Amino acid sequence: QLQLEESGGGLVQAGGSLRLSCAASGRTVSSYTVAWFRQAPGKEREFVAVIGWNDNTRYVDFVKGRFTISRDNAQNTVYLQMNSLKPEDTAVYYCAVRPISSTLISLPQLYDYWGQGTQVTVSS
Repeated sequence: QLQLEESGGGLVQAGGSLRLSCAASGRTVSSYTVAWFRQAPGKEREFVAVIGWNDNTRYVDFVKGRFTISRDNAQNTVYLQMNSLKPEDTAVYYCAVRPISSTLISLPQLYDYWGQGTQVTVSS
């Protein structure tokens, strides 16, 4: 059974940086599609970034140039480097796995495995 654990969230001032980690256990995710989503209070979960089996990536427009998704297959971990953070980036961030080598999907309902989330709070 694949399990995901996010870490790296916290409180940061606007303009600061955080690196989120999504550590997978139980199965290797190197050939799978892995994405980051986020959910702010009172809002729906939204797509942030995704990385494919071949390390292709895709980002939502409002994080392009600020966030970078990457993977370390030796560690079975996917990262989300977040720079130039803004107060509107405040949310719980989740990683999710689609256990096939698919296109870079942004729909959360197509992901089968989810972590418990990590809180990111950006103060102004």
